[in-house]
Amino acid sequence: MLTGAREVEVFEAARGRLEAIAYRLLGSASDAEDAVQDTFLRWQSADREYVETPEAWLTKVLTNLCLNRLTSARARRETYVGQWLPEPVFAGDRMLGPSDTVEQRESVSIAMLTLMERLSAKERVVYVLREAFGYSHAEIAEVLDVTESNCQQIYRRAKQHLAADRRRVEVDTAAARKIVEEFLAAALSGRTDALVRLLADDAISVGDGGGVLFSLPRPITGAVRVARFLRGLFKPSAAKWSLIGGKPELFSTIANGVPALALMVEGKLVGVVSLEVTADGIAAVHAQVNPAKLDRAAGQWGISEHGEPLTVPW
Repeated sequence: MLTGAREVEVFEAARGRLEAIAYRLLGSASDAEDAVQDTFLRWQSADREYVETPEAWLTKVLTNLCLNRLTSARARRETYVGQWLPEPVFAGDRMLGPSDTVEQRESVSIAMLTLMERLSAKERVVYVLREAFGYSHAEIAEVLDVTESNCQQIYRRAKQHLAADRRRVEVDTAAARKIVEEFLAAALSGRTDALVRLLADDAISVGDGGGVLFSLPRPITGAVRVARFLRGLFKPSAAKWSLIGGKPELFSTIANGVPALALMVEGKLVGVVSLEVTADGIAAVHAQVNPAKLDRAAGQWGISEHGEPLTVPW
């Protein structure tokens, strides 16, 4: 039986994995933190004499808490102002979880987290635990209190819902910076054709302002339309800068495994623009400027090394 400091030690050893699971299930860093904390409270009050495998027990409790949160989150998103995007997380944050396989890295991209919104709650649990954490169907069935064959059926449905025609290109820090610099140069050039050359033909642009900052009510699709929108968005304007608190400094970074721009105003993170890159070019531009969704990223930014801001001809 675990007691005192040992019970805390066991939980803290599992916290990173629990955060990574919760983030993939919820698409929200703040909700993931809350779910993990609630799991800890249940761990403290549990009769641990009957807990044979703490990891399995904690995973099951966390998953059930996330299932409840997914139901309420869906209801909230029906009344969400504008477009909804997951919260971005910068490279180095333990919430990104394991990254040894392509599937693990793919499961935490903004594009995949957004795509997983089309899954039922159980489909999302099965897909995440199987693809990102390598749980067997028998183990997942135990977590969800379903049969193993039912778990396999749920997994097949999830895979069908998430079937994609292309996979993003994986990049290191140097390659990410080059992509960001090329994107920024094209966006600031004032020329639509410069941006079109970088974009995939069916590129999409999505922005989340949460009703606090202006964002379009629907995604913009198609390379030309996205290029025109971005050209206007990146055109220097004192009026635009006033909406975010001042003239921003732009940094190249990696968020959720893809090249990204971090926008900073007087040391405060005010936006993250993520670029999903495929063999066909930049397939998606995701702009997160909702202040309520930047807390985790801002905290990580404050304790990490991020170099000098990009030179911007403003």
